[in-house]
Amino acid sequence: MLYYLSQYLQAESVGTHWEPKLSSLRLFQYITFRSAGAAITALLLSWWMGPRIITWLKELKFGQDYEDKAAEGGDLKARILSKKGTPTMGGILIVLTVDLSALLWTQWNELVMLTLLSLMVLAGLGFYDDYAKITKQDNLGTTSMVKLVVQTILALVIAIYLWRLKGTSELITDVMVPFWKYPILKGATMIGILVAVLTIVGSSNAVNLTDGLDGLAIGCTLIVTGVFVALTYIAGHGKFSAYLQVPFVPGAGELTVFCSALIGAGLGFLWFNCHPAQMFMGDTGSQALGATLATVALMTGQWVILPIIAIIPVIEMLSVIIQVSYFKASGGQRIFRITPIHYHFKMGGWSEMQVVQRFFLVSLVGAITGIALALIGR
Repeated sequence: MLYYLSQYLQAESVGTHWEPKLSSLRLFQYITFRSAGAAITALLLSWWMGPRIITWLKELKFGQDYEDKAAEGGDLKARILSKKGTPTMGGILIVLTVDLSALLWTQWNELVMLTLLSLMVLAGLGFYDDYAKITKQDNLGTTSMVKLVVQTILALVIAIYLWRLKGTSELITDVMVPFWKYPILKGATMIGILVAVLTIVGSSNAVNLTDGLDGLAIGCTLIVTGVFVALTYIAGHGKFSAYLQVPFVPGAGELTVFCSALIGAGLGFLWFNCHPAQMFMGDTGSQALGATLATVALMTGQWVILPIIAIIPVIEMLSVIIQVSYFKASGGQRIFRITPIHYHFKMGGWSEMQVVQRFFLVSLVGAITGIALALIGR
């Protein structure tokens, strides 16, 4: 919105005494300037709205008064019980501030709109799931099948739209891998759509599983988003993308502004979510963030390295899959004390802060490795 307003004012001032006075509005043409503006706006909005949303959620009694399914005795159960009453649905804060900042600072295009769509749809799904848990209306809760269906439909809509869009069609039809500048498959539309669906659905659930300790999910999300700030800028810049041999995607630079807004909103949320948390993001935030990051990865042709950049959510999801599979195959035996795996380390004697900080370090290693594979490897 601000971009269009600045363009309008400059056009109207041509030939008048206002023209030199409004020349500074040219700054709105630069993605770097608007990215900084989006981040700062989202951060300030989060700090301003955060206490109000916490108070509002408490007044509505939207606190975590239901017992986490992962609670299985010991210190972990005591920890979860100590968190009861803490407002959940804090993802509302993230979604609102990202939406407002992105709409204010981006130059609207199909990529931005699709990304906002993924954020809003799965935030709505997560909100419904959180509400059902809080009100203990289990019969109205969002079942795993319903979640999967909604996630899959959204992923199909995004994948097909990207396939039909001229500037992004090859991101779906051509399958790329790190260390090789040519596609390993060309014209593989069905495979590309399947990959896109699996990426979005998998990422949404992976971040959802990561959300269990104070600051863990949002911290890992911030690290991944920081990588995509760089990758989206490169993908949207013709010279940089050609030099680094990454796919050039017209309009992807606006995703840099969106990712910057997400960083600002994430930092603002972390202010209230760091230990001891004043609110949790809930499924409202975690499902939406996972799907949004996957959507950005697809739009930049970097879905292959997403599991490396987002290594902690991937490990969290794999720990659950391995545990459940082994439990069924072995007749009740376990590999981990409990899953997702952050609870395994918590029950093993690590403090909550130790788990979170060490997982952040692993996440940073994954982010550095992933961006190296995306850029240096080519």
